Amino acid sequence: MRAMVFDGTSPRLTLREMPQPRPAPAQVLIRVEACGVCRTDLHVVDGDLTAPRLPLIPGHEIVGRVAGLGADVTWLRVGQRVGVPWLGHTCGCCRFCAERSENLCDAPGFTGYTLDGGYAEACVADARFVFPLPEKDDPAALAPLLCAGLIGYRSYRLCGPVRTLGLYGFGAAAHILCQLAVHQGVTVHAFTRPGDTAAQDFARSLGAAWAGDSTDPAPEPLDAAILFAPVGALVPQALKAVRKGGRVVCGGIHMSDIPGFAYADLWQERSILSVANRTRADGEAFFPLARAAGVRCETVTYPLERANDALEDLRSGRLQGAAVLLP
Repeated sequence: MRAMVFDGTSPRLTLREMPQPRPAPAQVLIRVEACGVCRTDLHVVDGDLTAPRLPLIPGHEIVGRVAGLGADVTWLRVGQRVGVPWLGHTCGCCRFCAERSENLCDAPGFTGYTLDGGYAEACVADARFVFPLPEKDDPAALAPLLCAGLIGYRSYRLCGPVRTLGLYGFGAAAHILCQLAVHQGVTVHAFTRPGDTAAQDFARSLGAAWAGDSTDPAPEPLDAAILFAPVGALVPQALKAVRKGGRVVCGGIHMSDIPGFAYADLWQERSILSVANRTRADGEAFFPLARAAGVRCETVTYPLERANDALEDLRSGRLQGAAVLLP
């Protein structure tokens, strides 16, 4: 099979011919139809996330068809469409797994980081951690839901009840969450890179009530703000934008350092919290909500061998929506 491989020596991936993997008893073999290109993939190849498995096939927004079943897998069928997300395995026995917080597992496996992912024509995955997906939908449009959608939803859920929501950084996750929140009657304000009028127009086209620069003050007090941009300097700014008792949720797996800020900006029971991964329960809740809201993913597709171009377009901010590889 063909795969794009990261060897750790540079941020560029190499196209290689590799043996097709064989599923272990609890795994499935998947023929990849599409794989989203996520900012976390950038953090892996750029060295922000240390100690990946090497050599590594990146990619954790995988849509494909089951091509083979491990001996212990009885609840999936060959030919069925499934999705493979970032959290690919948990130990099942640590205190966090026991407390239904498997996203905080002490011994996890992460697709496209410690487990080979979907920048390939085929992959294997733990059958317990894949999601059945609609059989007739466009696989490229489904792929971003597997991480951008799921982590956006978990961030949104951790905001608590909201009527006004700020989204800092309007990329793949924000463009999905904006649609869901607007469908639920939330007033969304989008904050983009200064001067990025294309992203601001894009946000308004998806239902945002206001869109402006990340340096602009919020047009009204926010119940919560979610940071998808990996920029620590936005945290104090978002704190100033939320009301008393409001929350600032950091939705990325990596962020630059947060600068110092006045205690007065945090006072009056404002809070800052981070999101780590997602649980299978998040997926079970999110996919029906996204379907009911009519969420549509705006995608730019690339052939597998152009994975480096997709990563560079994401790195430079040239994308509106999400990049997706098509093997």
